[in-house]
Amino acid sequence: MKKLPILFAVLFVALVLVMSSLFIVDERQKALVLQFGQIKSVKEEPGLAFKIPFIQEVVYYDDRILSLETPEIEVTPSDDRRLLVDAFARYRIADVVRFRQAVSTGGVRFAEDRLKGILNAQLREVLGADTVTSNTVISADRAELARRIRDQARAEAASLGVDIVDVRLKQTFLPDQNLEATFARMRAEREREAADERARGEEAAQRVRAQADRTVVELESDARRQAEITRGEADAEKNRIYAEAYGADPDFFEFYRSLDAYRAGLQGSNTTMVMSPDSEFFDYLKSDQGK
Repeated sequence: MKKLPILFAVLFVALVLVMSSLFIVDERQKALVLQFGQIKSVKEEPGLAFKIPFIQEVVYYDDRILSLETPEIEVTPSDDRRLLVDAFARYRIADVVRFRQAVSTGGVRFAEDRLKGILNAQLREVLGADTVTSNTVISADRAELARRIRDQARAEAASLGVDIVDVRLKQTFLPDQNLEATFARMRAEREREAADERARGEEAAQRVRAQADRTVVELESDARRQAEITRGEADAEKNRIYAEAYGADPDFFEFYRSLDAYRAGLQGSNTTMVMSPDSEFFDYLKSDQGK
């Protein structure tokens, strides 16, 4: 009976040792087994693993893709228009051994501080290049700029055991002190473009008016010419008819012409004409009794 407590004690100690030697690696994690701060083994596959209890310890690192936001920084593109830019990156711990060696006990927070410094340096270098203007940064070309930042930052981040998966520019805007000057410049550019458009419109309107005036003159001239031709033809036809009528009956023709003269000269109800009674104008108004 005295051996029973001792057996329980031995079993308890054995259970504690076994439990202390076992650890579980989640599928979302990687693990390092450390002994007195030195790396003894790497556990990247999920499942149950063993370590020496009380001597070795296990440090876990996230194996998922992580997000990192950079603080807002000021950059100056080649056109000297200062911009405030912030970005975010996605990264994962690709090499846990190198990561541990680089950050030691600082962990992910220390690594992210280093990554922010790398990304900020690459943001300034890429966005401040000679071929990059502020318009480039805010245009569709910003995706290409983000790829360049990612590629250059990836090379430096490899020394931390980190792989930068993606970099995106979140916001790009002007500092407050530059907004008014920028708006004034934009207004001046729009006003200049509007003045150019008005000048081109006025020039086109003048061309249209000149063309219309010339067309009017040409049409009127052609109409007058056609009218003169028509009147000439009508006069010729009238003279021909008169000539034929005169040739057919001269007395009747003279009578008809006299009637035309009376109709033209004696218009209205109070027409007054002062003429000699012997004038030939009255030949057809005289009666035979008056002779």
